[in-house]
Amino acid sequence: MKIDLCPQGYDEPDIVKVGLIVEGYDCDKGKLISILQDTQSEYGYLPRNAIREIADRLSISEIEVFSAATFYKGFTLEPRGEHLISLCLGTACHVRRARSILQEIERLLGVKRGRTTEDGKFSLETVNCLGACAIGPVIVIDGEYHGQMNVMKIRELLFRYGVQFPETAPEAVN
Repeated sequence: MKIDLCPQGYDEPDIVKVGLIVEGYDCDKGKLISILQDTQSEYGYLPRNAIREIADRLSISEIEVFSAATFYKGFTLEPRGEHLISLCLGTACHVRRARSILQEIERLLGVKRGRTTEDGKFSLETVNCLGACAIGPVIVIDGEYHGQMNVMKIRELLFRYGVQFPETAPEAVN
């Protein structure tokens, strides 16, 4: 019985470039992580058919490629949204109620962490540390740090990134 380990529902891109990436590493199994990094850079995620192609070209099982791709948090098996939201859940942010912020973002965007909104605009991820403990809780959106966040500031922040709320626009929070 064959088990499909990758998410369903995404158009599989043309993977001609995957072969070139693998060949660029001389089809060396020891370079799997580098191959996955380059593949994700090319497509923005690791498409199901790319995982198959990498496995075929390296003469390893798909589960070996999938295992590496899911072990490291830097890889994603689904397309990321136009905007990437990273919320720190490290100790300093955790004690300042980062979990409440996560719950509010999930509620407002209608998406769970590790997922992308249906419209493809936002991907939400959590990280163990962003290295900005002094200004925690910290959210990074598209590489821009937003510190000292709280549940009240989330609506205003998301509004600045194009989230439309059914009610009136949120007032700026200082």
